[in-house]
Amino acid sequence: MTLVYQSTRDAQNTVTASQAILQGLAADGGLFTPIAFPELELDFESLKDASYQEVAKLVLAAFLDDFTEEELDYCIDNAYDGKFDTAVIAPLIKLNDQYNLELFHGSTIAFKDMALSILPYLLTTSAKKQGVDNKIVILTATSGDTGKAAMAGFADVPGTEIIVFYPKDGVSKIQELQMTTQIGANTHVVAIDGNFDDAQTHVKQMFNDKELGAKLLANHAQFSSANSMNIGRLIPQVVYYVYAYAQLLKTGAIQNGDHINFAVPTGNFGNILAAYYARQIGLPVGRLVCASNENNVLTDFFKSGIYDKKREFHVTTSPSMDILVSSNLERLIFHLLGNNSAKTKELMEALLEKGEYRLENADAAILELFAADFATEKETAAEIKRIYDSTHYIEDPHTAVASAVYHNYKLATDDKNPGVIVSTASPYKFPRVTVAAVTEEDSQDDFTAIADLQKISGTAVPKAVAGLKTAPVLHKNVVAAADMQKAVEAYLGL
Repeated sequence: MTLVYQSTRDAQNTVTASQAILQGLAADGGLFTPIAFPELELDFESLKDASYQEVAKLVLAAFLDDFTEEELDYCIDNAYDGKFDTAVIAPLIKLNDQYNLELFHGSTIAFKDMALSILPYLLTTSAKKQGVDNKIVILTATSGDTGKAAMAGFADVPGTEIIVFYPKDGVSKIQELQMTTQIGANTHVVAIDGNFDDAQTHVKQMFNDKELGAKLLANHAQFSSANSMNIGRLIPQVVYYVYAYAQLLKTGAIQNGDHINFAVPTGNFGNILAAYYARQIGLPVGRLVCASNENNVLTDFFKSGIYDKKREFHVTTSPSMDILVSSNLERLIFHLLGNNSAKTKELMEALLEKGEYRLENADAAILELFAADFATEKETAAEIKRIYDSTHYIEDPHTAVASAVYHNYKLATDDKNPGVIVSTASPYKFPRVTVAAVTEEDSQDDFTAIADLQKISGTAVPKAVAGLKTAPVLHKNVVAAADMQKAVEAYLGL
């Protein structure tokens, strides 16, 4: 039986996996979500010796069940190859009493590579399966990492165009340069005067604009998304949670069946939702620790049941988490409400109109899986230094947020489960922040900081940043948030 993906806002809007990937966002504004999870036998005694690619095939075949075996092999083989700097793809590093799952060994040194290296292949394969020969226009907002990883994946892929919007003053210098120096005739990068939430809101509006959609179709084009709102971005992230468990078993750190905790630095909620989906297909998960920075809207939600975006927006040293509207939480809300699309739609409309909603009559068993807290800027810097002083290992600020929150969680509870910190970016992406945390001195600029970080850490400078200083800036467009659609229409000649 083919798995059904339904919009979180309309029970009648159901599609297959490939249709969901191709559309990206449901036309009603909802997110395509599995209404039942695939039945999958996770035989960890054999999985502990499986490659990342083999685990990926097992998981993706279950969730993307309208893809053939040959189609999945094509997508996986082209995604998880030499563009990763280790054959392991996602190494697990032991640090004192925790494990760090390194998801930054891809071409843009951030966890987004784990899914965005395969999404172009899933998307173009989906288009062929559905008999679509329109140009696929990837329209996405980024808080720093999605944009670069998406452009790297889609650059010069035939039949695609990609347009990325990012907050002008809301990303690190390295993140900005990674985007603005991106090559590829089909890539477009635009800075906006506004924050990530502004960018994401206007992107969603364009997806839901029927007049704009008609204009695109008249020009043989259609939108799709590279954000984790696209199920084709979310499902590949399930893989590394299963893989991490298998690796812990292989090293003897756990016994088969033991529960483990994951602490996830959380902004748009996609990464931690993937961990929940892994649990739903049989991964022995104890707690999922949702770690936020000072934009702690999710912490308050899990503690109070009230989601309130009407608060001060903080620009922090962990910019990929500087988000007040966590889009993927909608999928969890849908599950918490027993897959009730009418009630989910009501809450999402309340968030749009009133800036808040209250969750009631939620599934207590699902809520109990989640713990939530946040780390201040001071605590994040202190955690980078604490880990460095005890292990000589340097965490990036996003990873340090999760590490700090999990450290406090362990102190406050008697939870004995092994803990895995989901490490989402290389410290070389945020060199000034990491060097300052360790040395308590500012390197003055990012490129001096890269040299300082290399000395302190003894690790090689990744290819992703090594040539940035001299790379030509190819994308210089800056627009007001309200003018994003005009920029899209100009790029596409509409």
